[in-house]
Amino acid sequence: MVYGSSGIGKTMIAKRMASKYPTQYKSDLGITKTPVLLLQAPPAPDERRFYQHLLSTIGAPMWGRRTVSELEVRALNHLRDMDLKMLMIDEVHNLLAGSYREQRRFLNMLRFLANELSVSLVVFGVNEALDAVRGDDQLARRLDEHFLPLWEDDVEFSRLIQTLIAAMALEKPSGLTVASLRTILKVTGGVTSRVFIMIKSLAIDAIHSGEERITDEAVATWRPTWNKHAWTVPLETAVEAE
Repeated sequence: MVYGSSGIGKTMIAKRMASKYPTQYKSDLGITKTPVLLLQAPPAPDERRFYQHLLSTIGAPMWGRRTVSELEVRALNHLRDMDLKMLMIDEVHNLLAGSYREQRRFLNMLRFLANELSVSLVVFGVNEALDAVRGDDQLARRLDEHFLPLWEDDVEFSRLIQTLIAAMALEKPSGLTVASLRTILKVTGGVTSRVFIMIKSLAIDAIHSGEERITDEAVATWRPTWNKHAWTVPLETAVEAE
């Protein structure tokens, strides 16, 4: 289980992992192999919706009214044919929208899928989802917990800022001071997506002004322009221009 604050980069990690092991069509066998499958958990712990989403994702939707058992059998058959090795479930904290009984059934379903397919199971969620997953002792014992902390005032954060600024392809080097780095950390709260948004905004301002570099003065005077809902902008959206 990979967990941390919203915007820390969980979804980006999941998508990066899935992109490294893409679906491949074996023309000699006439079959499609998918070693890693990434799915988003439904808005609530609903088995039917989960199986429908799974089948739709792999290109095998089932139309009409079907029982959960029928959806389950169809999904298992397809996943076995795909030679699946790892199943990743993002936004697993969505299960908190259901009752305790619904949460347990959903977790049981995930454990069942991992057992039946003999695949590795990886789930991603915010901090609050940790207790919900731990509610299923058997599943919790199988999942190693990996916490993604907020960025801190250290060398790693400095490297992150340098890497981001370099990716903006400005004409002049920025050379920010330690004070500016600490200002960026304070403004963003150490949340990855906020850091990306701030650096991207500063780079755009630098281009518009003709400065072509991010200055200490620009960092000191920069103010967030997003509304209160914008903190959760997906990481890939924040770096789209990169």
